[in-house]
Amino acid sequence: MTKSQRIVTLLPSATEIVCALGFEDQLVGRSHECDFPRSVLRLPALTEPKFNPEGTSAEIDQRVKKIVGDALSVYRVDAVRLRKLRPDVIVTQSQCEVCAVSERDVEAAVAEWLGARPKIVSLAPYSLDDIFTDMQRVVDALDAHSRGTELVEQLRTRLKKIADKARDASARPSVATIEWIDPMMAAGNWMPTLVEMAGAVNLFGKAGEHSPWMKFEELASKNPDVILISPCGFNMDRAAQDLPALTNHAEWNGLKAVRAHRVFMADGNQYFSRPGPRIAESLEILAEITHPELFHFGHEGRGWRRL
Repeated sequence: MTKSQRIVTLLPSATEIVCALGFEDQLVGRSHECDFPRSVLRLPALTEPKFNPEGTSAEIDQRVKKIVGDALSVYRVDAVRLRKLRPDVIVTQSQCEVCAVSERDVEAAVAEWLGARPKIVSLAPYSLDDIFTDMQRVVDALDAHSRGTELVEQLRTRLKKIADKARDASARPSVATIEWIDPMMAAGNWMPTLVEMAGAVNLFGKAGEHSPWMKFEELASKNPDVILISPCGFNMDRAAQDLPALTNHAEWNGLKAVRAHRVFMADGNQYFSRPGPRIAESLEILAEITHPELFHFGHEGRGWRRL
């Protein structure tokens, strides 16, 4: 039996991991982006962006690059409120300064604390295996080894089942995954692996490496069979506002994927950009999109839609 701990999670995937392990009742604080399961919205939000998150993809990109270029953190931690919550464990990340509060931000927030300092668990997922390694970090911090083993085994089994079935596909479509629209960015990190597991050929981005910038000319040159648009941090409706940055290109309508009606939008905020338990749902969505003849999980309309 694990002892009760006061837990703060400062990125959405960490919140989902903690809840999936059965520790939601011990959460006392979250980030402003943590919204799943919906019940965590009752918790106080301890972070906020230093930039205006409204506007086009290009405008948001410029604001964030300005802050990062000035060697400043992109997010603000409410250090006073955090201290009042007296957490035993704080889960944050060190993978991306732009995606969520960083380990550096948390260390700064607790630097002046006296007495017992909270345990800081920093997640750094680059590859699919790293996601499971990060789950183990949380498991170790919460002393929840049996729960952690069960969760990881369940997730790996779900992923393997899809990958095994995808091998029966008669063809492997080429896929371009777009993680940001303007300027255009392809999906890297764990996404290339998921694309391959879904029975497709990944065209841009390398497994285990940061998502790369790309040009529309590169997209047109590779002329993919399938285009998946899932901007980081955006739901489908929000992402749709920036679609003209793609569709206004003269060559757009001539692309193979466009002509075949195989351009899809997905909820990058809830799925692909969250390296947590719903990585299984992310693979399900990819499988439905790339091989509808083999897979149907019921995510259409909620997790993805055809453009």
